[in-house]
Amino acid sequence: MTSPPPRASTTETLLSRLGIPRLAGHGRFVSATGIDSIGTGLVTTFILIYFAKTTPLTLPAIGGAMTLARLLASPTSLVVGPLLDRFGARTMAAVANTVTAIGFIGFLFAHSLWQVVAVVLVVQIGHATYWTSSSGLVVLASTVHDRTRWFGFIHALRNAGLALGGALGSVWLLLGNVSGLHGIIVCNAVSCVVAAMLLMRWRVPTAASDTSASGTAASDTAASDTSAGLLARASYAAVLRDGRYLLLIAINVTFVFAALLINVLLAIYIVVGLHRGAWIAGVLLVVNAVQVSLTQTLVSKRLDRYRATRVLIVACVLNVVSFGMLALLDIGPAWIVIPGLFLAMTVLTIGETVSAPPTDNLSVSLASAHARGRYLAVYQLSWTFGQITAPAVFTFLLARGAVLPLLFLVALSAIAVPMVLALERLIGAARTTTAPLLEDAVSVAG
Repeated sequence: MTSPPPRASTTETLLSRLGIPRLAGHGRFVSATGIDSIGTGLVTTFILIYFAKTTPLTLPAIGGAMTLARLLASPTSLVVGPLLDRFGARTMAAVANTVTAIGFIGFLFAHSLWQVVAVVLVVQIGHATYWTSSSGLVVLASTVHDRTRWFGFIHALRNAGLALGGALGSVWLLLGNVSGLHGIIVCNAVSCVVAAMLLMRWRVPTAASDTSASGTAASDTAASDTSAGLLARASYAAVLRDGRYLLLIAINVTFVFAALLINVLLAIYIVVGLHRGAWIAGVLLVVNAVQVSLTQTLVSKRLDRYRATRVLIVACVLNVVSFGMLALLDIGPAWIVIPGLFLAMTVLTIGETVSAPPTDNLSVSLASAHARGRYLAVYQLSWTFGQITAPAVFTFLLARGAVLPLLFLVALSAIAVPMVLALERLIGAARTTTAPLLEDAVSVAG
């Protein structure tokens, strides 16, 4: 007689109901992600303030140095892609955390303009390496069937960590001026080192890794001779010939611009367009972080049964509605501005929780397994492109009318709908000819 399968514990049952995947065997990965997110939250908001307080440089000089460093770091993901295929996501993410820690320690010794450029460049290289590797970490932790939930869980965990880190950083600054800022930098560097150590000690169960993959997963488990041969033939040219993947990247650019509204446009629109205090933007940021942290896993569980492309269409519609609401506040009565801002932010955040897991899942599912690192590197460029261009586009439009950036975002989100439908057709057409490649996409797309 065969023994019955073990029953899930009460804790596992509760976590499953909350949309959280089974975490057994992946505690170090989860801990590393949480610690890294808290450290990032500690320092992200205060980098400009840090250099303003600890160097003799002017704010325009500091801003220019940081912009230059980010531009110099923009090709990083393309360099990381082949390394990711060769060494795997776990190793590269640990290297990324180590590089980031070195960069932040350098902050303590940066006083001149070129030193600020250098240390921010090191940090940006570390960040770009980590984010290029991050989807591969989820591939290692998940199976085909629970990957969307894993992406949702990690997204929620990062938002919670960033919010907690930002709150701790604000409190820490009350303890002192420059000394408090130095303490924040040191703590963030330590968190990066701890996260790197946890990742390197994380032993991925063979059953949990993507058995169809070489590249990202196989380098962290056991690569076969066949996968080594495929790895040798991996190239960026193959990625650029993959029309489905390039279309997915174009779709993701629209979501990148939508996401950057919160960090780039929201505060200045509230001040210039709606003539309200900038503090409201800070409150809305907290609302966004809390809402994502509390609802992301439940939303992912709820939508897991639906086709990914249809879920993305819903997200596009939600974005159109939220941006339209924000634009209408410019011509609405004064009493509706504050409640309208909170309602629009709620709708926008729902769109974020709806769109994030399926786009991340498709980014790994539609990638050729033996060259997944290169695919993820090109996918990461969509974020780099948005982060570089969005501030210029938003401010250019804002100078010509307060609502123009929002109307631009409405149009961009609307254009994404036919693009998603085209991607759905391409996935369906390829299903019969490249079944192994589309195993993940089929499970997500229904």
